[in-house]
Amino acid sequence: MRDYPKPPFPKQQQDLPGSFQKMDPVPDHGEESWRGANRLEGMKALITGGDSGIGRAVAIAYAREGADVAIAYLDETDDAQSTAQLIRDAGRECLTLPGDISDPEHCRRIVAETAQKFGRIDILVNNAAHQETFDQIEEIPDEEWQYTFATNIHAMFYLTKAAVPHMKPGSAIINTASINADNPSPNLLAYATTKGAIQNFTMGLAQMLAERGIRANVVAPGPVWTPLIPASMDPEKVSKFGENYPMKRPAQPVELASAYVMLAEPMSSYVSGATIAVTGGKPMI
Repeated sequence: MRDYPKPPFPKQQQDLPGSFQKMDPVPDHGEESWRGANRLEGMKALITGGDSGIGRAVAIAYAREGADVAIAYLDETDDAQSTAQLIRDAGRECLTLPGDISDPEHCRRIVAETAQKFGRIDILVNNAAHQETFDQIEEIPDEEWQYTFATNIHAMFYLTKAAVPHMKPGSAIINTASINADNPSPNLLAYATTKGAIQNFTMGLAQMLAERGIRANVVAPGPVWTPLIPASMDPEKVSKFGENYPMKRPAQPVELASAYVMLAEPMSSYVSGATIAVTGGKPMI
């Protein structure tokens, strides 16, 4: 077992959406450790938030497992190009898709570009998210609430609706929720509310798509060391991030990748409507 970093971390802060390259310590996305076994050979994947954090780890793993990968991201060009290069280094094709998924037309556009590039979509990973912290409900601007919903859950609907016509039986949709779906943090009220919605959306979707042979599942992470943390939290809280979990640390993004590979691979053909909690020992009830 690897000895991953534990708090206290250096106090740090970034502007949203943040960059993994500016974090201390720099997150581990599996750049050196992930070894593929052809579990996704020949498959075509679209990953939102694929530039950094969980999305980057999943993109690296998928490519090394044999998939071509399209990564959608907001505007973090350096992070995205770094991820794209690792995908290409694995011998796979990569499509980079910058833009704001809070816009329904952009959602439809990136699905269309992915389908045109790869001919189909076998795996859709709805992973991109926005969060901000507030201590009181009166502090949350209406625009912040609306943007959080537009990015975290509305985009998931638009992307899925556009992607399903390009998906054949055996395809998989994997949505990123959070332990906040069951155990909401009050200072992440908008974010936590969307994560509960994501879980319900996915459970209904799994039933709706079952007869078409398309699976839908959720990964629910606990604390993960990604750019959203220094970009949305007070530096004092960043320094202690994850220390209140049983493993006394946050996950590194690479520690989430195996769940996304398992849910995407053909051998998981009867896994649909499931929530896979990756929470470092803290139960989701």
